[in-house]
Amino acid sequence: CETCSEEEAKYRCPRCMKYSCSLLCVKKHKLALSCNGVRDKTAFVSVNEFTDLNLLSDYRFLEDVGRTADAAARHPTVHSPATKKLLYCLRNKARRCNIDLRTLPIGFTKRRENSTTFNCMEKKFYWHLKLIFPHCHAEYTLKGVPDDKTLADILKPYIDPVESDPVVCQRLKIYTVSPQSDVQILMKIENRKQNSIRYNELDASRSLLDNLKGKVIIEYPTLFVVLKTLKNDMVVLGQ
Repeated sequence: CETCSEEEAKYRCPRCMKYSCSLLCVKKHKLALSCNGVRDKTAFVSVNEFTDLNLLSDYRFLEDVGRTADAAARHPTVHSPATKKLLYCLRNKARRCNIDLRTLPIGFTKRRENSTTFNCMEKKFYWHLKLIFPHCHAEYTLKGVPDDKTLADILKPYIDPVESDPVVCQRLKIYTVSPQSDVQILMKIENRKQNSIRYNELDASRSLLDNLKGKVIIEYPTLFVVLKTLKNDMVVLGQ
């Protein structure tokens, strides 16, 4: 058992492939690693390891995607003129700012939870934003983030040793005790092959809008906050 290291392992997590001996250890490993125990159907599998089971799994996954897309296309909200006009306006405003904003069908999770708006009076985006801290297995969702706010100011309530919330600061302790120069903000580059994932490095001193210019955004930005001194598998474009 990889949790207690005492008993013989009986179970293996479909998600992270960790071995466990009992229900208690299964719950402990899920809590420690923020693991939901659900197998990742889109995980990359090399050709050498590809089996008939993987092929069957992919076939069923595509069937599920087809059913979801079909159900989303039939949803009455999709055909609402007001909804179409709102999304068209949002994409058009983003295009004028040199941002390729793409939206998903109504049935997808990111479409449902996206709260991004554009204020015509202020001529400013208020973004739905997700922050992921991989070294602590933590993620936070922010709503109504103005596009002229710098990334450094956005991160202050989370990793600043003075201004951050005490509870959040304790959870993200590895970030708060590290020098600010070690903090690196990355954003995944969309429309790349699954086995060739790359990230753009963002400038913390610049505004959110400046960092998003020239990039493809699917629904809303997701930022990964990592430390340069710690090993991670995220490859920055150009490395």
